[in-house]
Amino acid sequence: MSVTSLKPNIDHWQERVDMAAAFRWTERLNMHEAVANHFSLAVNEDGTQFLMNPNQMHFARIRASDLLLLDANDPDTMNKPGAPDPTAWGLHGSIHRKCPHARCVMHVHSIFATVLASLADSTLPPIDQNTATFYDRYVIDEEFGGLAFESEGERCATMLSDPKKKVMIMGNHGVLVIGSDAADAFNRLYYFERAAETYIRALQTSRPLRVLSDEIAEKTAQELDDYPDQATAHLREIKAVLDAEGSDYAT
Repeated sequence: MSVTSLKPNIDHWQERVDMAAAFRWTERLNMHEAVANHFSLAVNEDGTQFLMNPNQMHFARIRASDLLLLDANDPDTMNKPGAPDPTAWGLHGSIHRKCPHARCVMHVHSIFATVLASLADSTLPPIDQNTATFYDRYVIDEEFGGLAFESEGERCATMLSDPKKKVMIMGNHGVLVIGSDAADAFNRLYYFERAAETYIRALQTSRPLRVLSDEIAEKTAQELDDYPDQATAHLREIKAVLDAEGSDYAT
């Protein structure tokens, strides 16, 4: 029997399982940072109710049943028992209030994305298929203002109003991706880190870059936007591996 079939009486169970798998795999790829970093997933129509990881719990231990169910419009959230991390609330709460298209939000300080975010020019040129995936599909925040408490979160949320821009390169900070569900967001997060690594390693050679034309970069990005079911298959296979290992992520 698959671990994912063991369903407790908790609302939004499949969404919880998918998110828990994403947390576990993010840790396995070393894209997490100690007990920091946060993922959230909207579960109501307007996106204001969302699941998020508990405060300061390691990604390697997060289970489906551990996820908090929060209301972005509840001003008393941080005064309640089991309140989320205040920076997570400031950033994710603001985005879920202001950007209903951002159904899933994943924020990490993964190594190569953070290196990119630390460069004076944080643009990601299309030098291969993965970097071309993000052509004209990201924004760069150049106004880092410290930890992402509520005012900083509100400022970041205003930069994600265009649904086409699904990645925020957070200057001096890290990366934030949005998606339609956990599979879509995690797949984008994975490929952005791969793309950033390719670019950073290419820079390390000190050799000229072979940059794609704008036309080919956009064509490639569009083809990948339309590529069938890749994100769904990616998360499905991650869960299959975790299930085969006897992981408790789906409990």
